[in-house]
Amino acid sequence: MKIYTKTGDKGKTSLLNGVRVSKFDDRITAYGSTDELNSFIGLLISNDIKESHKKDMFEIQNKLFHIGSVLAIRGNHKLKIPEITEEDILSIEKKIDILNKDLPPIKSFIIPGGNQETAYCHVCRTVCRRAEREVVKLASNEFVDVLLIQYLNRLSDYFFVLSRALSFESGIEEKTYKY
Repeated sequence: MKIYTKTGDKGKTSLLNGVRVSKFDDRITAYGSTDELNSFIGLLISNDIKESHKKDMFEIQNKLFHIGSVLAIRGNHKLKIPEITEEDILSIEKKIDILNKDLPPIKSFIIPGGNQETAYCHVCRTVCRRAEREVVKLASNEFVDVLLIQYLNRLSDYFFVLSRALSFESGIEEKTYKY
């Protein structure tokens, strides 16, 4: 099977249910950013971090595929697509609470960096925020399940707290914004 189809050579692509759209369609932009986030998470996982963090992020990567699948459909369809649930959001909140429980309180804005792993967390956080904005934009014109937006919102918080936890675990002092 060839990987290239040439069907997108004129700036159009197909959604999962066969609907043809422009490659700059809001749906394509939104699920493209979730795919980009997923790739950065893969980069973060490839670093020397705790297996428990890798396990959590692998679960998150699967949820991002769910989100991408939901976003890649417009209109009626008969496809069986896994969706994001309230339990998924609660799961992210629980992960945040576990990571955050032993961290020192925040007294100022934290400047991204520290080491490679914490910097990757901040990249994941900011790409996640962009994906969230793009899904919100899509939702202003079409139906989008609010749970997708909530999940992405919590997920960006997760990556912020994960960056702090990785700094703490590595003994790296967080750099804070001075004003």
